[in-house]
Amino acid sequence: MKNTRFIKIFLSIIILILLPVSLLAFDFGLTANIYTGYGNDQTEENEFDFKANLWPRLTLLIDDNAEFFVSFGLSVDKNKNPVFIPELLRTEFSMRFGNAGFKVGRINYSDPLSFIASGLFDGVHCYLNSNMGRFSAGAWYTGLLYKETANITMTKNDQDIYGTLFEYDKFSETYFAPEKLIASLEWNHPSIGELLNLNAAAVFQYDFFNEAGQYHNQYIIIKAGLPINSFFLELGGAVEFSQEKTDKGVESNAAFAGDFVFSWLPQTAANSRLSLNFKIAGGKDEDGKFTAFTPITTNYFGNILQIKMSGLSLLGLNYTMRISREIGTAITASYFIRNDLGTVRGYPVKEENQEEKVYFLGPEIFARLIWSPLSDTQFNLGAGAFFPMLGNAGPDEAIRWRVELSATLSLY
Repeated sequence: MKNTRFIKIFLSIIILILLPVSLLAFDFGLTANIYTGYGNDQTEENEFDFKANLWPRLTLLIDDNAEFFVSFGLSVDKNKNPVFIPELLRTEFSMRFGNAGFKVGRINYSDPLSFIASGLFDGVHCYLNSNMGRFSAGAWYTGLLYKETANITMTKNDQDIYGTLFEYDKFSETYFAPEKLIASLEWNHPSIGELLNLNAAAVFQYDFFNEAGQYHNQYIIIKAGLPINSFFLELGGAVEFSQEKTDKGVESNAAFAGDFVFSWLPQTAANSRLSLNFKIAGGKDEDGKFTAFTPITTNYFGNILQIKMSGLSLLGLNYTMRISREIGTAITASYFIRNDLGTVRGYPVKEENQEEKVYFLGPEIFARLIWSPLSDTQFNLGAGAFFPMLGNAGPDEAIRWRVELSATLSLY
């Protein structure tokens, strides 16, 4: 009932804002996407996937310093029941005051490392640009988001909510994401000494689930970027402090994560980029001084092997090239490594090997070809496979693979 009441209030505000639309300048757009895929990347059986999305959007320009943007989504997924999923997407009112401004509504946010908290959240975000850099602060609530889009699986309670089948007859109980409060403080300077890009942030997460398993945490994040001629170096890290409610009381823990990217932009006619990246989300240590790093939103760094970035390391090599104005391509090779013996579970780790000292999951290769014959039309062909026999955690497991094709059309 509480979530339903929030929805009614939120939609009423939108309607009140839209009433004077005839007095404002506005722009309407529509994006349609169709996705098809075939493979065994999710199960041991070969399966055909079909998904379709429709995203109408409306932009209202209010004077010269304010804007209202609203977008909706209707997705069709043959593997879901029901197959039609409605969703309110990015919906925000923004206003600028010289070097300062704010946004309020359903807002896009991503932390400096982009794998701790990223996506749409309901709340407010303020910023101030100065000679000392850009300062910003925000606060958001997650309990009105569609749970599969939010993809929050921090705790067992979160996982139970995410795994519950959505039913229209039980809309308020089965549609929404777990209730969290997220807040952030950030500072960014694009060119310290006309060279170094530095971004620092503190992110806080409060869990409204008030029983055993409640999980509050805080992150201190820093990321730096350094261009050197045709090379670019990025180095980032995060420390997590957590407080988990248990039957015995509150347990406090710490965890860490890191991100290293080294990129080369060859001086050639083709617009290309070669990147070496290493990501680590720390696991549990035997002394109990550290626990597995837990991001707020679940992000997957594999196209085929979709494992939560917790207690996991990834070493990757990525090459992208713009063959022509209409055609681009990318190929990624990644290798996955467990950081402890308990956090990463399921394929490709065999249950009997779970506690054995086998850490190497195997490599994945994925290639993509993008064709944009028109500015508003794009076709995307991708294919890849994961090879567990090149690791020691599940060397007898079957190869997982997928081929996919999607088409996107935008009308402005």
